[in-house]
Amino acid sequence: MSIKKIIPYGDETLRQKSKEVTKISKKIQTLVHDLIDTMYAKNGVGLAAPQIGEHLRVFVIDVSTGKEPLNPIVFINPKIIQKSGACSSYEGCLSFPEAYTDVKRYANVKVKATGLNGKPFVMEGKDGSLLARAIQHEFDHLDGILFIDHCRSEFEANRILKEKGLKPIEEDKLLSEPEIEKELESLPTNPGDTVLPEQKSE
Repeated sequence: MSIKKIIPYGDETLRQKSKEVTKISKKIQTLVHDLIDTMYAKNGVGLAAPQIGEHLRVFVIDVSTGKEPLNPIVFINPKIIQKSGACSSYEGCLSFPEAYTDVKRYANVKVKATGLNGKPFVMEGKDGSLLARAIQHEFDHLDGILFIDHCRSEFEANRILKEKGLKPIEEDKLLSEPEIEKELESLPTNPGDTVLPEQKSE
């Protein structure tokens, strides 16, 4: 297929909500392959359709590491059906080149989606794993939510954004997540030891 241009932070289209996929057509199959090709070309862990300008509820993830074989997972019309716990995740995003900050995430998530073969499946990410965090990160994109909306320190996030030449946080987009924040009170706000959706560490 082809490698697509990734829409950068600051483009308002990233804030649009995506539409449900009604049929796994040839267009959707091409979209999925373009997402996978682009994700790998950019050394990503995941990529959502809105990031390449397609506002459809589709994302792909590959959390394989090291010498493990590539294992792209396709999520069409995903729904998070269960979430619990909390973790601090040091994240970046392919729409925010080289910008990373600590964000709040659920530690455990269960998602129901449809695969490229048209069959529904359920997948679970546990204990703050890369899979759990990547699912949440990519799912957010489908609702126009960005990782910085979950930042643990607005000051730190803005410092990083300014350093990378990006516009500051949109304060009206910041998410109030008291249930996660309560569980995270004992955790530091400095960068942790987890690396991130969507870019792999170098």
